[in-house]
Amino acid sequence: MEQLLAWLLLKNAPGVGNRVFKELLERFGHPDEVIRASQKALLAVRGVTPRTVAYLKSKTIPQEVLQDLEAAKKHNVSIVTLSDENYPAMLTQIPDPPPFLYVRGEIFADDRAVAVVGARNASQYGLQTANRLARELADCGVTVVSGMARGIDTAAHEGAVSAKGRTIAVAGCGLSRVYPPENKELFEAIAATGAVISELAMNAPPHASHFPARNRIISGLCVGIVVVEAAARSGSLITARMALDQNREVMAVPGSVTSFKSAGTHSLIKQGAALVENARDVLAHLAGPLLYTPQAAEIFSKQVSNACKAPSNLNTALTDLQKKVLLALGPYPVQMDELCRELALPVGELAAALLEMEIMGLVFQEPGKMFSRKQV
Repeated sequence: MEQLLAWLLLKNAPGVGNRVFKELLERFGHPDEVIRASQKALLAVRGVTPRTVAYLKSKTIPQEVLQDLEAAKKHNVSIVTLSDENYPAMLTQIPDPPPFLYVRGEIFADDRAVAVVGARNASQYGLQTANRLARELADCGVTVVSGMARGIDTAAHEGAVSAKGRTIAVAGCGLSRVYPPENKELFEAIAATGAVISELAMNAPPHASHFPARNRIISGLCVGIVVVEAAARSGSLITARMALDQNREVMAVPGSVTSFKSAGTHSLIKQGAALVENARDVLAHLAGPLLYTPQAAEIFSKQVSNACKAPSNLNTALTDLQKKVLLALGPYPVQMDELCRELALPVGELAAALLEMEIMGLVFQEPGKMFSRKQV
């Protein structure tokens, strides 16, 4: 990792953020050349201060830089710089691309990626929709990007992993730790077939200020983002605004008009975001950005026709009562007493049918005897 030292030193310099780093690279070509440049040449770059120059001219390597390199080696993390051929091409287009990425797994310059994001405190409808949508996209050869947060992000990653597809998680902390901690197994599964990445130093904590900046990387990696579920004020809407600023496509999944968790997605749709229900809708909307080569067009046409078919989990051996109950259920939970009245069934008979269907994987029960139909 010796050749990475100049990159980390420059990034660690006082006053050198991503934009200043980018300007220095454009002026001098490589961090080595930046460090060797004269004081006069360096101060001519906007944002560079005498303090920055003093740091760069110092012969001392900060301990935190050496510790960062050692931590990356220990955790099997590679560092992919802007000059690396595998640095994501889409990400270079944003105004402030990270000079380098810490990567557990593998990333590619030409990943055809779509972000699936949404609420942390998601409904069962949102979780099932994100999982299904990501699974369908992965089946179609699309890399699914999200932030590995609780809720919609986790469901999206799990959907892509279940399809044995590629997914990229953009962490809001350093890669020496897993956040949220319950996603350790998911972290490993993502890294095995895709990548967990971060722009933050290896031991950086999951501080609240890291996540808004992280969101620009999520959208920057992709040709478009899909917001599955979001309240009126939500981090997912920040990601959507960043996507628009980056000239990315914004799509949203509609939800219940009675749920505050759909207020954000409905607002996006009112403002012109494409309404999507499945991967077929996403691919149709992104046909231009995604199919940028004849080879890709041929692959996607086959995948859309063969792989992007709505899967069915319905058991044809359902009893008439089970079919009747299933038809009465939707993606949003219904209280059992309400179902009893609607179907004119005794509580015991309905409870037995719901239990059987829950075991079959067709029905989901939430606290308070609330039932919804599982999406497939």
